[in-house]
Amino acid sequence: MARSSEGLFDKPQQGLTGRPLREIPRPAPLDRHGPATVIAMCNQKGGVGKTTSTINMGAALASYGRRVLLVDLDPQGALSAGLGIDHEQLDVTIYNLLVDNTATIHEALHRSPVEGLDVVPANIDLSAAEIQLVNEVGREQALARALHPVMNDYDYVIVDCQPSLGLLTVNALSCADSVIIPMECEYFALRGLALLTDTVEKVRDRLNFRLEVAGILVTMFDRRTNHSREVMERVVEVFGDKVFDTVITRTVRFPETSVAGEPITSWAPASDGARQYLDLAAEVIERT
Repeated sequence: MARSSEGLFDKPQQGLTGRPLREIPRPAPLDRHGPATVIAMCNQKGGVGKTTSTINMGAALASYGRRVLLVDLDPQGALSAGLGIDHEQLDVTIYNLLVDNTATIHEALHRSPVEGLDVVPANIDLSAAEIQLVNEVGREQALARALHPVMNDYDYVIVDCQPSLGLLTVNALSCADSVIIPMECEYFALRGLALLTDTVEKVRDRLNFRLEVAGILVTMFDRRTNHSREVMERVVEVFGDKVFDTVITRTVRFPETSVAGEPITSWAPASDGARQYLDLAAEVIERT
């Protein structure tokens, strides 16, 4: 005999985090812009989706009418390349803003293919910045000084950090209001979270009292594997509500967008990846 469906949907359905699914409200438009909220996209482990998340979350925020500035703070320049900027041929990059008092941020700004989304690019020159800044007075505040002239022009400044906890990353944390930690849904990625959260606490105690963790973003989730689900359960168990409801799943679309030099929200707007980053941007606005 077939079971009755009565009561089947009385309990809320669960999302990928194991928490009940909820409708993430779409943000209302703004009647004015600025001052900017600064978010550092940070994880000392490479290959966890920092740059992909910076580009696509920034584009999604812009689609909600926010003015967004992306700052490439990685000498590899992946963020710059991911938005179609020929960063290796540039005369003024974030490097010049950090070490050269004659360069201004307005000289370094580039428009992206997305309306409302601008970029300060980086290239291999940035690899020398940590050595050149190490003996400078106020070396941890170099990025804050560089960004100061445009803080009232944007709603969000998102800094894509390099995969290390060196002086450049400390600069990002020192000027940020919050940090988002992208984390690959893989066991060894869990081990680095303790070191990163310890660094965030030290920066908050010594350099930036307002710094907080806006959330942990689970990326590269493969719903087909028990391993991904087990790691997700552990992350939610340890970090609770700090884990974003939005989860970024694996898709071949993300490498395609890197080659195309544009975000997934414009390259494949009907894809799951585009929807996920729109959901994430709505959560970020809600949390910040």
